[in-house]
Amino acid sequence: MSRSFPMPQAFVSPDRIRSLFTEAMSQMYRAEVPQYGTLIELVADVNAGCLKNDPDLRDRLARAGELERIDVERHGAIRLGTADELFTIRRLFAVMGMQPVGYYDLSVAGVPVHSTSFRPIDEAALNVNPFRVFTSLLRLELIEDEGLRGEAEAILAKRRIYTPRAVALIERHEQKGGLTETEATEFVAEALETFRWHGEATVSADTYKRLHDAHRLIADVVSFKGPHINHLTPRTLDIDAVQARMPERGITPKAVIEGPPRRHCDILLRQTSFKALEETIAFSDDDGAIQGRHTARFGEIEQRGVALTAKGRALYDQLLASVRGEVQVGAGGAKAGAYDDELAARFKALPDSWDELRRADLAFFRYSATSAGIAAAVGSTLPGDPEALITSGYLAFTPIVYEDFLPVSAAGIFQSNLGTDQQQNYATRSNRDAFEAALGATVQDELALYAERQAASLDSALEALSLAGLPLKTVA
Repeated sequence: MSRSFPMPQAFVSPDRIRSLFTEAMSQMYRAEVPQYGTLIELVADVNAGCLKNDPDLRDRLARAGELERIDVERHGAIRLGTADELFTIRRLFAVMGMQPVGYYDLSVAGVPVHSTSFRPIDEAALNVNPFRVFTSLLRLELIEDEGLRGEAEAILAKRRIYTPRAVALIERHEQKGGLTETEATEFVAEALETFRWHGEATVSADTYKRLHDAHRLIADVVSFKGPHINHLTPRTLDIDAVQARMPERGITPKAVIEGPPRRHCDILLRQTSFKALEETIAFSDDDGAIQGRHTARFGEIEQRGVALTAKGRALYDQLLASVRGEVQVGAGGAKAGAYDDELAARFKALPDSWDELRRADLAFFRYSATSAGIAAAVGSTLPGDPEALITSGYLAFTPIVYEDFLPVSAAGIFQSNLGTDQQQNYATRSNRDAFEAALGATVQDELALYAERQAASLDSALEALSLAGLPLKTVA
C-alpha cells in the first residue's frame, strides 16, 4: 500500500517578496502622508505625457527593458541608530534580494550619518522592481556633548525596532534558503512595522529639545520607537515639469533641483521634494500629556539618467563643486534661477550626446546585437571592432540607468526638508571600516557593478554576432 506525502511548498522569489513589500510600503505611506498620493498622481500624469510626446524615449526604455518598471519604481530612506539595527536591516533586505551598494559619507556636508543603498544588483531583478532604500546610520561619535552622546546611546540601546516574528522569518529564510508564499506575506506585514510612523516619542520634551539643538536629524533618529520611513520616491521622466506643476496640486517644492542640470541626455540623478510635514508628537512626560511638533517626513521625486564611469563622475563632481562653491541659493545668496543658469553653463563641458559620452568613456552602456547584424553574421565574418560594428548598424547601445545615489544631493535634500540650513562642521571624518563592521558585510562597488553589466552585454552581443573569442579593440 503506497502512501502519499504532502509536497513541500515552493519558495517564492526574492523579486516577488520585494514587490509585495514595495506595494505594502506605498499603501502605508500614502495613508500616513496624503500628499504622497497627490505626488504619485502628478508623476503618473507627467510620465504619461512624456511617453506620448517622445516616441524615441519610449522606444529606448522598451529596448532596455525599463518601460514596465517606471510605474512601480520607488526608493525610500530610513535612519538607524545602532550597529545592531544596521546589521539586522541587512539581513531583512536580503530576504527581498537587496544588497548594500556604495558607501556615502554625509558628514562632509554637515549631516552626522553615513549610509549605503540596499537594492537589487542583477539586471533582470532591477527590471522587475528596482526598489531601493537609502539607509543611514547615526554617527554618535560626532555628537560633541559627551553627556548627550551617552544619553542618546542609552536611549537607543533600549529600543527594539524589529518584531520577534520578523526576526524569526529572517532566520527561517537564512536557514531554509527561502520563504513560502504564506511566509512571505507574513514577513512583509511584520517587516512593515519597522518602517511605520509612531507619533509618540520615547523621550521627554527636554531630552528631545537637547537632541534637536545638537542636530534635527539626531532628534529624529533617537526620539522614536523605530526608524519611520521618512520619504518614498517615485521616478519621473521629466522632473522640471513636476517641479513646475507641484504648486498646481497644492505642493510647495524646494527651491532648486538637486544634481545635474536639465540635459538632452540625462546623467546620474536629479531630485526635488516638498518640505517635511510638521507633525504633532506626544512626549514621554506625564504619559504623553505634553505635546510638541516634529518635522521629518517629506515627499521626494527623482529623475534617473545614465550611470557615469569613474572618469565621468570625476568631471561631474568637479563641475558641480565649481557651481556650489561660487553660487549659493537661499538667504543672502542667489535665487534658484541664477543657480540653474550657472549650473547649465558649467555643465556644457560634459558632452550631451549618447555617442559622445560613450566614445569619451564617460558613461556606461548596454550593448546588443541588432537583427541586421545577426543576419549579416550568417555565412560571413563581421569586423572584429565594436566601433565598426556600431557604424555598420550591427551593434546597438543604450544607456545603463544609474541605480544609486549622490551624497551631495542626499545631504541637500536632508537639510532642506529638516527645515534648516544647519551646517555643523564635522570635517572629513569618513569611517567606512566602522560602517562595514556594523553592517557585517562589505558594501559593493557601484562602478564595478556597472562595468560588469557593460562588459557582459558586449560579450553577449558579440557571441550573437559569432564574434565571441576574437581579439577585439576595447570600446572607447
